[in-house]
Amino acid sequence: MTDYLTSTRLSYDTVAEDYFELVAGMLATMPYDRAMLGAFAGLVPAGGRVADLGCGPGQVTAHLAGLGLDAFGVDLSPGMVEVARREHPGLRFEVGTMTALDLPDGGLAGVVSWYSIVHTPPEVLPVVFAEFARVVAPGGHLLVAFKAGDRLRHLTSGYGHDGLDLRVYWQQPDAVAEVAAGAGLVESARLVREPGPTDGGRQACFVFRKPAP
Repeated sequence: MTDYLTSTRLSYDTVAEDYFELVAGMLATMPYDRAMLGAFAGLVPAGGRVADLGCGPGQVTAHLAGLGLDAFGVDLSPGMVEVARREHPGLRFEVGTMTALDLPDGGLAGVVSWYSIVHTPPEVLPVVFAEFARVVAPGGHLLVAFKAGDRLRHLTSGYGHDGLDLRVYWQQPDAVAEVAAGAGLVESARLVREPGPTDGGRQACFVFRKPAP
């Protein structure tokens, strides 16, 4: 587990600035993604606290805040967190890992994992979803977006940099739903869309709910 976390952290520290330049403003061109983020925002009670886990440079965190949510971001990469804090000074960002979140049990109204599980090996997904379920309050919601399919790509260069070590996993939607169910989460909605010009494959987005006692 540690090896993939270390390589992912170092890779995103390397590309943080160029990655931000790539994704800044991208949501404006993605109506399906905005629709799912909007649906999630409509499910969160007013004033509810939401964590954007694997937030990168904070563009989704800022979008959630713009929808009226009390949103903050957590990312594995200190370089990404530094960019997020600079670009969105009114929001809170901190360094952390989805496999062991420094957050209390049941303290959040919602969690967003926006393409942040794409570097997680399939065998580690149950650990990550167990953490998602742990930090969400009963009745709260999880929004997770990921690459839909069954393939693995190893990136050694990208975003204008060489020397990267990023493994990108496409996950079968039904398999992700099964992992979520194993963590006690109930599927509320799913969207699986065909690839856009730069996607490289189909994309999936799920809303899960943590049942109230």
